Amino acid sequence: MTTSTTASVRRAVDAPPLITAADLPPLRQFIDGEFVDGASERLIDVIDPSSEDVVARIPEGTVEEVDRAVVAAVAAKEQWARRVPKERSEILHSIADRVAGNTELLARLESANTGKPLAVSRDDIGQTVDTFRFMAGAVRAATSLAAGDYAEDHLSVVLREPLGAIGVVTPWNYPLLMAAWKIAPILAAGNTVVLKPSEQTPLTTLKFAELVADLLPPGVLNVVNGYGPVVGARLAEHPDLDMIALTGSVASGRAVARAAADTLKRVHLELGGKAPVVVFPDADLTAAAQALRVAGFWNSGQECGAACRVLVHESVAGEFVEQLACEVGELVVGEPLAGDDVEVGPMVSKAHFERVTGYLERARKEGIRAATGGGPIDGPGYFVAPTVLTDVPEGAEAAREEIFGPVVTVETFTDEDEAVRRANDVPFGLSASVWTENARRSHAVAARLDFGTVWVNSHLVLASEVPWGGFKGSGYGRDLSIYALDDYSRTKHVMHNHAR
Repeated sequence: MTTSTTASVRRAVDAPPLITAADLPPLRQFIDGEFVDGASERLIDVIDPSSEDVVARIPEGTVEEVDRAVVAAVAAKEQWARRVPKERSEILHSIADRVAGNTELLARLESANTGKPLAVSRDDIGQTVDTFRFMAGAVRAATSLAAGDYAEDHLSVVLREPLGAIGVVTPWNYPLLMAAWKIAPILAAGNTVVLKPSEQTPLTTLKFAELVADLLPPGVLNVVNGYGPVVGARLAEHPDLDMIALTGSVASGRAVARAAADTLKRVHLELGGKAPVVVFPDADLTAAAQALRVAGFWNSGQECGAACRVLVHESVAGEFVEQLACEVGELVVGEPLAGDDVEVGPMVSKAHFERVTGYLERARKEGIRAATGGGPIDGPGYFVAPTVLTDVPEGAEAAREEIFGPVVTVETFTDEDEAVRRANDVPFGLSASVWTENARRSHAVAARLDFGTVWVNSHLVLASEVPWGGFKGSGYGRDLSIYALDDYSRTKHVMHNHAR
């Protein structure tokens, strides 16, 4: 593939290092309240995707280390579950305070590990703090069916209990934030955790464990580094874990669900997406194009809810593509220290870079035109030019599969029924958006879209109070909101015969 001529990488010139050795967390496993040396001598390189330099090496975890962590989590679960909501809430607030007090350190670590612009990393840390604060409050205000006589002379009381010890597998695109989305409701509900961060991006999760170690009883939070087929698989199959929760790819979700089946443990899966953006002819095209500049390319498009698949009415397609290409062509691509206005960073790894550029090369061979971007940018680093693909035919690979990079495809439709049919005609069901000034149409179309979140005249706006999760191939279970607390707890009905 030829190098894109529509984008360049802004490099940091004469800037101090983003992180130093003193900023790094202990590069070990965190089990039963302390960092311990890895059982294996094998190490995993942690790469800065902006420079391709090795920034750290972490131990390659073993099944035995997972088992040790599970023993610690199981031993801690009874005492943690007995704490009243007020006590757990206060600890979660203390965790939020600790994270907030280390915002810049965590943001720099996140950017060094993932290549994210610092603005994106700071947003991640802010949302991490908010997640813990919300769950700290929500656990003190849980509601359920009122106690009462629902059968004659029998008093029913519905209790909500923790599940126990829970295994968690988190992804590389939002390392600390996705860990918080799991850890906060799991701890709030009274459970303990054994978490495997992505082997590519473990630094902020380990730093988080270091920062909050003195706030939690030993065994309540455990972190085991390693690869999915070893550490993740053992968590999914482990007979002493009561649930496995994963944010990751569809393939990883299938593997986890299969491994969990033998023990019939609960499974929580937040998987991929291919979010359609349905633009009707009465939409504010300028507002839509400006919104997609962010929603399609936030975190370099490495976002499961990204606005990556535009379906625009044929009558306004030309005008909209022109505006969108102009917005995307102005995106600033660069290293984290290259300026506060940097908007797009690199792909997280060489393998993912090759995956994304492979989609672009195949699209080019299929005759799909790039209105802007269309290929990689000269290295070092795994940078891809922000891209808008137009003239995309129905059923094209680029429009159906999750590219997970800075790529937005544009298709056209002729009427509302076609728009809905084609929006739903993907294996995923995580998120979508509708753009129209017609209020009746916005309600009707949103109701027909088979996605867990549907925005109207916006995209990729999240809040801790509302649930996040998908349908179909995007998995099941809900992150954020009180629904996450429901996912990580169980109901027990106690009925008292009080007849006299």
